[in-house]
Parts: sequence; structure tokens; C-alpha cells
Amino acid sequence: MYIPISIPSPSPKPLDLKCQRLYFLEYQTAAEDVLTIRLVYLDVCALCRPFDDQSFIRIRLESEAVKLILQRVRDKRLRLLLSPVHYHEIRAFSDVIERTELLGIVTHLGDQIKTDHHAARNRAEDLVRSGFGIADAAHVAYAEAGGADFITCDDKLLKKSSKSDISIWSGDPLQFCSKENLK
Repeated sequence: MYIPISIPSPSPKPLDLKCQRLYFLEYQTAAEDVLTIRLVYLDVCALCRPFDDQSFIRIRLESEAVKLILQRVRDKRLRLLLSPVHYHEIRAFSDVIERTELLGIVTHLGDQIKTDHHAARNRAEDLVRSGFGIADAAHVAYAEAGGADFITCDDKLLKKSSKSDISIWSGDPLQFCSKENLK
């Protein structure tokens, strides 16, 4: 997308054509970077993966994928969307260290989804009627409302998602990293 802009000159004489092109290219690159930031929604299952028993290869690989995704969020190359469900689930954890770490992650890295909560609740109720668990339905409904890719480590939830009429991409952390070519 090319947006023509006029650059005010600090001096009375206008900028030469070469300078105007440089400003134009810098503005264009910044605008394209803003437009290409992907929205991601990691459910609590995915966010907890690095705290799980790492002796299993699948868990270790998914943990590394979650860490990679969160690093891209820190680098502002991805945007992590959150819902009230995240806070509700995390606050219920009995492990104080894991709860504190996760609250720190979501507080510092995530952005609350700005959506009609009534509409998200209605969508979650539809998903519950179609066989989703309550928390899973709420996560999917908020991810849909935010237009974010939905990432979970829950195989049963992914299977239900693939058979349902959700309007967003869903997959596990490894699938997301592969899809987005994250390394």
C-alpha cells in the first residue's frame, strides 16, 4: 500500500526529490509493518506448556514453540490477545509460582480484546451447545471476536475446532510456528 505524503521542510526551501523518496519509503515500510502484525490467542493450556513436565519430547517441543511465539510478541512482531477467561483460569491455579509467572506474562505481553462481551458470551453458549467445554468455548469465542489465530495444546479441543464452524485458524504451537515460518 502506497500512501502519498507531503513532508514539511524544517527550512523555507522544500526537500529535494531524493529526500522525499527516502521519507516516503520509510513511511511505507512502517505502515506495512503495522499491517502485517498477526493476532494470536494462546489459551491457558498453551501458556502453561513451559511449566509442564519437559521429559516428554512433544511437551518440550511445544514449550519451545510457545517461548518462540512469546518472543515474537515481545519483539512486537505478533500481538497476543487476552480475554477475561485467561485471568479467571490463571487466578484459580494453586501453584503460586506458576500463577505469578503467568499473570506476569499476560499482564506485560497481552492486550485485552476489545469486543462486545455479550456477543462473545452468546457465541460461547452456541459452542457449548455443540459440544465444547465452557472454558474452551469462551476461549474460542473471544479468539473469534478478536480475529486472532487460536493456539492450544489441547488435542480434544483442536479436534472439536476442526469439526466446527469456527471462523479462525486453530492449531497447536508447533503448527503455528510452521505456518508462520517462525525460527
